[in-house]
Amino acid sequence: MFYRLPLKLSALLLLIGGCASPAARVLGSAPAGEPATVTTARSAGDGATMVVAGEMVEKCPAAGCWFVVRDGSGTIRVDTKNAGFVVTDVPLHARVTVAGRVKAADGEPQIDAVGLRY
Repeated sequence: MFYRLPLKLSALLLLIGGCASPAARVLGSAPAGEPATVTTARSAGDGATMVVAGEMVEKCPAAGCWFVVRDGSGTIRVDTKNAGFVVTDVPLHARVTVAGRVKAADGEPQIDAVGLRY
């Protein structure tokens, strides 16, 4: 009877540990605030501070210095060169929340990231 107790405790610990949700990872400064849509970010003026959430659908294959976020309203490129982090270890199609400043690059709006949560 006593030999079953360790077995039951082990099973319970595995069940509890296996059901825990993974902790969010943060690169740079943690994004804070309610995310705006990509359309809102694309129409914001240069220098506007934004938080956008969506799916990472493309990223720099060599250095991880940029990526593209897509939500239900569109896509926007995110540059991480000046943010002090790269996205090489962030899986493609991961759900991300990014904070940064909007700027025009080659006539297209993009976000210069300061932080990312995935």
